[in-house]
Amino acid sequence: MSGVNPGRVLLPTATGAQTRAAVRRLLRPRWALAVLAVAVLIAGTAIGLVTIRLLGHIVDLVVDGRPAGALNGPVVALVVIAVGQAVTAGWGLALVARLGEGMLADLREQFIDRVLALPLHQVEEAGTGDLTSRVTNDVTVIATAVRSALPELARSMLTIALTAVGLAVLDWRFLLAALLAVPIQILTVRWYSGRALPLYAGQRVSVGALQHQLQETVSGAGTVRALRLQDSHRELVRARSLDSVDWTMRGVRVLTQFYGRLNAAEFVGLSAVLVAGFLLVRDGSATIGEATVAALYFHSLFAPINTALGLVDDAQSAAASLVRLVGVTELPAAGSPGAARAPSAATVSVEAVGHAYRPDQPVLRGVSLDVAATERVALVGASGAGKTTLAALIAGVRRPSSGVIRLGGIRLEDLDPAEVRRSIVIITQEVHVFAGPLRDDLRLARPDAGDEELLKGLDRVGAGEWSAALPDGLDTVVGDGGHRLTVTQAQQLALARLVLADPPIAVLDEATAEAGSAGARTLEAAVEEALAGRTGIVVAHRLTQAVSADRVVLLDAGRVLESGPHAELAARPDGQYAALWRAWADHRPTG
Repeated sequence: MSGVNPGRVLLPTATGAQTRAAVRRLLRPRWALAVLAVAVLIAGTAIGLVTIRLLGHIVDLVVDGRPAGALNGPVVALVVIAVGQAVTAGWGLALVARLGEGMLADLREQFIDRVLALPLHQVEEAGTGDLTSRVTNDVTVIATAVRSALPELARSMLTIALTAVGLAVLDWRFLLAALLAVPIQILTVRWYSGRALPLYAGQRVSVGALQHQLQETVSGAGTVRALRLQDSHRELVRARSLDSVDWTMRGVRVLTQFYGRLNAAEFVGLSAVLVAGFLLVRDGSATIGEATVAALYFHSLFAPINTALGLVDDAQSAAASLVRLVGVTELPAAGSPGAARAPSAATVSVEAVGHAYRPDQPVLRGVSLDVAATERVALVGASGAGKTTLAALIAGVRRPSSGVIRLGGIRLEDLDPAEVRRSIVIITQEVHVFAGPLRDDLRLARPDAGDEELLKGLDRVGAGEWSAALPDGLDTVVGDGGHRLTVTQAQQLALARLVLADPPIAVLDEATAEAGSAGARTLEAAVEEALAGRTGIVVAHRLTQAVSADRVVLLDAGRVLESGPHAELAARPDGQYAALWRAWADHRPTG
């Protein structure tokens, strides 16, 4: 499929059987509401059909030369029927919308619940665009279908069915004439369905790839400008955009042909009904009023048939989105009875681990590392040495291409993912401040924490002073649209979450890199407090973090070159770490 990164492993989509089973599960607790909605819609549709019979009766009265007073009763009945039809139709549509909204709400909750439990490496491999397009575009498409398409489709299908019954009751030959349009409509729908679903599925994937590229370009705008990569990124966005437009235009062309064939079916059907009416009236088998009723019946089918068949477009689009949502909700639950184990100790073991984002470009090569409980290890090395990749593998964000990583002596993949999340927490330089009260932001780490615990967590990482000075204290709204935190404060907030979560193992990936010199000193002190009493793996942006570590591991080109205490490595005359330390010491800022 053009425009999609071949290296990405997209999140799964559901099969037809899985989707139908999921819909049945969502419908099961609402069967009473579904029955009531169908009953009300049937009543409203039946009332509407009586209107046409009354119009035919009025035509016969006029043809027979009856006085004007004879029309009073039918006209009053038409008014009453119109009111009754409006009430029942409105009520029925509201019930169907309520039914669909409830099912969609449950589906959204199941989707979010499963997404939050997904292994981080799976989300990383799929890319943020695939996930966000499902959460945004796909949910919006289904919500629109539920709020407008589903009620209209239900009413249209009932109208078609009951009108067909009405034609048969009037005269079976009228129904036979009307059915001449059905083969054309069936062939049209089959033709359209076979083309539309792949088109919409391809369009969803293409939009996801576009969103992924946009997010990468926007989030890395500083780097893009610094390296003068604007032209290449602009070309990537252009290619993804053109691919998305191409999929959309294919859909438009197919849709145009679809409606043209429906118009041909209407012409054939109405012509047949009019000819049948003429012949039946001529030989006395039907009155002019009955022929009028038959023509009006078929004419009244234009709107519901076109609505129902036209909504096939919305249904195909919603179906393409639904299988993408259900595909995620149908993923196996995190962990399994045989793998639901927790680490027995706060130790980390990396055994001959290799990793490559692309098969021909290895990032780590046979890395082995043992970290004892409560030991603090600093990973240092030049940019591209593999420090961040190793940290991500240890934290379970990604899976190694080869080798084994153990927490507490147990293979990472054999652990219950929930236990992995409780046992190890990673903090990177890219910290997100959630929009809302500061209290809620902190409670993401420990939902049951009281205000006193929250304040202690902030104070422990040096954030007590500025948090106490906030206008509304813990009730102060932070993040987008609220009180803006500095880079240093945002990192302190992340470290406070770490303290509150209290994992036995913590991984810090350049958590002080974004702060200035003064902010870095503040954050380094906060890191010391946050890591106290727990196993720590620190990707050191500043070598001062390596000085306070129990052990320094120097990586170069994906391999471990040196390992040992800072003092020992710095004292080696020809050591690479010693050279790195001397260069740092000579050029670091004073004070």
